[in-house]
Amino acid sequence: MTLTTKFLYLISGLIGGLSIASLIGFILKTKVKTPRAQAIVANLNARTNAWWGMVAILSIAFIFGRASTIILFCGMSFFALREFVTLTPSKPGDRIALFLSFFVIIPFQYYLIWIKWYGLFAIFIPVYAFLILPSLTVLAQDSENFLERVSKIQWGLMITVFCISHAPALLMLEISGYEGQDSLLLFFLMMISQLSDVLQYVFGTLFGKTKVAPEVSPNKTVEGLVGGALCTTLIGAGMWWITPFTPLQSAGIAYLIVLMGFLGGLVMSAIKRGLGTKDWGTMIRGHGGMLDRLDSVCFAAPIFFYVVRYFFV
Repeated sequence: MTLTTKFLYLISGLIGGLSIASLIGFILKTKVKTPRAQAIVANLNARTNAWWGMVAILSIAFIFGRASTIILFCGMSFFALREFVTLTPSKPGDRIALFLSFFVIIPFQYYLIWIKWYGLFAIFIPVYAFLILPSLTVLAQDSENFLERVSKIQWGLMITVFCISHAPALLMLEISGYEGQDSLLLFFLMMISQLSDVLQYVFGTLFGKTKVAPEVSPNKTVEGLVGGALCTTLIGAGMWWITPFTPLQSAGIAYLIVLMGFLGGLVMSAIKRGLGTKDWGTMIRGHGGMLDRLDSVCFAAPIFFYVVRYFFV
């Protein structure tokens, strides 16, 4: 089966599923009466509409090739870092570090993906940016809350740029017998991570009683996690045909993506709680900001990338 054929089957399935979800959402909207039920249905419809947009964007990136995909994720990192920086305090002494982060480090990190320089890609931010940015910040001679300010910039870069960049970095991988199909791995990662979020929300809304971490994320429940994880893992196993994995391997890797995505969501929720806000932004209707939609990808993408690289390349 060719790459184009797999892509068409995949998109057809997504469009069919979203069409059914949109129809169900429309019917429920006309049937439910209580305020709580209306709020739940409105949230689900907003998520479905956002999914239509995300599928369209990913499809366009796929159709126009590798360059457009890298540019797309570069833009995602830019907006995610902007949301992170906006909600965390900074001072005039941080301007040089922030300027370099947005206009040098982000494009260079994605340029390394374009030229497939894995060696520098893997250490550029954790080593070079980690050391250079505080060295430049200290020249402003403002030591007030210096550790907190520098840590914020470094943490923001690691989460919104380094971690997220591992998603398009899948296009660097050269897997024997899977040549030219790496873009489907990116689809697999994004599908599983995003679908897991939706199914956890659905199962949590329908059956959720036991809170996982009520002080951090009150809406996350054990029932939602278990139900969402099981369904997403089964769907991941069923998607083995677009990957270089066997059905069992595909199920195991899908479960790993779900687990890391769940932890990523909790960590990012804890940061938001500490900052006293519910969402990172308002860019995506029904989903908050860019970082709200990518919080699971932040943790799942690097793990998925290195598992594939070390066991399948």
